[in-house]
Amino acid sequence: MINTVVLMGRLTYDPELRTTPNGISVIQFQVACDRNFQRSGEERKADFIDVTAWRQTAEFVSRYFHKGSMIAVEGSIQTDNYTDNNGNKRKSFQVVANNVSFCGSKAESGANTNPAYSQPAPSYASADSSDFEEIVDDDDDLPF
Repeated sequence: MINTVVLMGRLTYDPELRTTPNGISVIQFQVACDRNFQRSGEERKADFIDVTAWRQTAEFVSRYFHKGSMIAVEGSIQTDNYTDNNGNKRKSFQVVANNVSFCGSKAESGANTNPAYSQPAPSYASADSSDFEEIVDDDDDLPF
């Protein structure tokens, strides 16, 4: 069976790290994901998806993400059935995160701003053909 979800969106509020009585870190947050389709003349709509992360993933989210941060989440959907205060049967859905990743800019994420890490990546666009040697193989045999 396959139950895999991949989301990318923005956090709708600051997540708050909590600890279970057994000392396990857990965090809950909500991701707003824009819908692809937009009717002419209407505002873009979004889906608001509840996410829970555990252990090191929860601590990672707590340390590096805040309201408005762009986040990528990979996980699975879990459902719960319950009865509300009026006796109506309800079902809730949430994503349990296995992995989370940065997907916004470094400045936007509030990640480490140490100047040692902010050096630009080297540029390789200036390479010319003298850096490469042409391989000539007159043999018609395949190498495998």
